[in-house]
Amino acid sequence: MDHFALKNGVLHAEDVPLPRIAEEVGTPVYVYSRATLERHARVFREGLEGVPQKLIAFAVKANPNLAVLKVLQQQGFGADVVSGGELIRALAAGMAPEMIVFSGVGKTRAELELGLDKGIGQFNIESREEGRELAELAAARGERAPACLRINPDVDAKTHEKISTGKAENKFGIPLVHAREAYDELASLQGLNLRGVAVHIGSQLLDLEPLETAFAKVGKLIEDLRAAGHTISHVDLGGGLGVPYRAGENPPSPAEYGAMVARVTKDWGVHLTFEPGRVIAGNAGVLLTQVVRVKRGGNGPPFVIVDSAMNDLARPALYGAWHDFIAVEPSGERMTANIVGPICETGDTFARDRECDALVAGDLAVFCTGGAYGASMASSYNSRGFVPEVLVDGDRYAVVADRIPAAAIMDAERVPDWL
Repeated sequence: MDHFALKNGVLHAEDVPLPRIAEEVGTPVYVYSRATLERHARVFREGLEGVPQKLIAFAVKANPNLAVLKVLQQQGFGADVVSGGELIRALAAGMAPEMIVFSGVGKTRAELELGLDKGIGQFNIESREEGRELAELAAARGERAPACLRINPDVDAKTHEKISTGKAENKFGIPLVHAREAYDELASLQGLNLRGVAVHIGSQLLDLEPLETAFAKVGKLIEDLRAAGHTISHVDLGGGLGVPYRAGENPPSPAEYGAMVARVTKDWGVHLTFEPGRVIAGNAGVLLTQVVRVKRGGNGPPFVIVDSAMNDLARPALYGAWHDFIAVEPSGERMTANIVGPICETGDTFARDRECDALVAGDLAVFCTGGAYGASMASSYNSRGFVPEVLVDGDRYAVVADRIPAAAIMDAERVPDWL
């Protein structure tokens, strides 16, 4: 459930009519609902009531906006970060250092040092080489860095190949067949407090079976590591739970997920970490856009050209992803159209042959489920700048990220005097 609904024929975010935001802020613009973020955080937390010891760390890459992070911090969430920039954002939003987990396959030396400087709660080590480097840095300070070893269970998440992270050919983690040997080596290093393992097999999972398969492999590894004399106190189960982008999709609920986790892990005796991202933020946001014009094609459907583009919402171009597209003030009439943006390449296409609300130039519409991997993946391609972000709270709203025009981006560039 989200808090975007028609009221008197006009789409609202909570109690704010979207035409008001379009008029006062302009389009395109991302609009987030505080009530939806809070509801999703609560439902996810309640789904894990059967897990006694846990940390829920929001995957910052899904939506790093400071206001969004602050809402989730107030809901008791920590942060899963994959860069130094995300770490700084999480801290700026008030998230406690001990509730921050640093994941990511390519942490630089500077990023490892930053994590140590800030006293974060856990590093998820992706390779022996990373583990050795982290141990060296921590030992030089007289410290032991808290860490888990990420393993690659070679499980097909049955999701898009570009967001699958748990198969043998993916770049993430230590192959399960080498996990025991790697753990033995890294656990012996003076600068590491290697206290468990981590796993994350992908994003937008619509089936619990791959997760359960991966978790079962983790459970067997825990047994083997303990039999070898290692103390295993922490396990990071990652994230990846999917959301419905279109009618008919029925991903597992947090309650179903939590019940599976409680059953599979009941004998592990560990503190569990979870890294939800999309399932918290996805349906908490929309991309509000305006129709520039409707262009009649050849023998095919007309082109509905909107003022948002693939630089604002990259998922359709990158993954062929579906986002429901609906009018802000639907007339009740329907049309079949190609929904496209103004960027100068055919990849700037949001939908082909899509049945949607009938639209004409000047109409407002939204791309739904834009709260995750929307603004966070934006670029300035075609010198279009960055769109603003708005957070709605009941009958009020605030701009929580300013529009950055192309001219402001150009101000950061320099032409050398020898030109």
